[in-house]
Amino acid sequence: MFADLIARGLVHDSTDPTELSARLERGQIGVYVGFDPTADSLHVGHLLGQITLRRFQLAGHRPFPLAGGATGMVGDPSGKNEERNLLDAETLRHNVECIKGQLENLLEFGSGAAGATLVNNADWTAPITALEFLRDVGKHVTVNQMMAKESVKNRLSSESGLSYTEFSYMLLQANDFRHLHATNGVELQLGGSDQWGNITAGIDLIRRTSGAHAFGATWPLVTRSDGQKFGKTAEGTVWLDPTKTSPYQFRQFWMQVPDDFAERCLPQYSLAPLEEIVVVLDSHRSDPGKRIAQRRLAAELTQMVHGATAANASAVAADVLFGGDPLQADAAALAMVAAEVPASVVSAGDLGDPMGVLHRCGLFASTSEARRTLAQKGIRVNGRVLEEAEALDVAGLLHSRWILVRKGKSSFHLLTVAS
Repeated sequence: MFADLIARGLVHDSTDPTELSARLERGQIGVYVGFDPTADSLHVGHLLGQITLRRFQLAGHRPFPLAGGATGMVGDPSGKNEERNLLDAETLRHNVECIKGQLENLLEFGSGAAGATLVNNADWTAPITALEFLRDVGKHVTVNQMMAKESVKNRLSSESGLSYTEFSYMLLQANDFRHLHATNGVELQLGGSDQWGNITAGIDLIRRTSGAHAFGATWPLVTRSDGQKFGKTAEGTVWLDPTKTSPYQFRQFWMQVPDDFAERCLPQYSLAPLEEIVVVLDSHRSDPGKRIAQRRLAAELTQMVHGATAANASAVAADVLFGGDPLQADAAALAMVAAEVPASVVSAGDLGDPMGVLHRCGLFASTSEARRTLAQKGIRVNGRVLEEAEALDVAGLLHSRWILVRKGKSSFHLLTVAS
């Protein structure tokens, strides 16, 4: 399995790679990835951690996704230029509850041999007093070790500096690994490359407190072309919560990634065999204009996060909005279109006055502009060119309720005909 991770570009750093590879082949291993609940939804920047846990689960290993109800109160300084605003306990509890379902979407939970277990580090961290923490954890970690970590050095040399609160984060995460190792037999912690210092601190703590051996590995940090962390667009963060980022917008995010990014990420994010991914990438490189790699990424990840029905509907909706035939779209896809384009409700009696309707709904600035565009055959209703003197429902209603109007190549308005 470890060789497959390397081939997919999923290993940036690893402790004892030869021994870890052998341990994975010997039998089941417990593996954990942490997710701090700094918002009430995870975003695409968290997705690789979820998928990597799923990859281990499919190989027969036992995943432990960790919701950081405790560490989220402190804030991880790794990869951050300045300190985060601290969240109150009630907000964190709410966020943990919200992301639980998203963590459960990609993993199989239950009592099976490889069943995932969701853990919250507040459960074992909150009861510890400050004195107990200093005695049981702090005494085993030297300040020299902590100062040597790259994440600490980077912040100490910055203008904003590093608060004691953030400095302590490493100890909290190290104690998480120690606790999961002692209570659940978790031997491997995974994370992005910015987590390397925190992961190795946990391995050291396990060795110092119990003499046991544990492992750590990181994947390369997924970044944009400007070096910033992946997961944001000009419009904002791309969330996994469909009420924050719709399945259609989620799919389009992946459709729009650059070729080099798609080629790098497809082996890392796809759960398909590597041999199959190689074939897809060869096809993509032979004709990049077809965006084969992006289509595969978009289809697979939208289905993982939002389910097959939403994935199919978002693909059909995209086809409609990029020139496809709306008559071929099912109701679910058109409902998705309705959420993405301007829309308004009209009465059946209004349909005989197309220029007036198209002006009043805002698609045209005036009825005269609408008439000029009509004369130039620049208005389509339900995929059909609207001709002079025709009513808006000349091509019928889509699923007995909708009329999709297109002005030019890419301006849409969806009319819902009131029953």
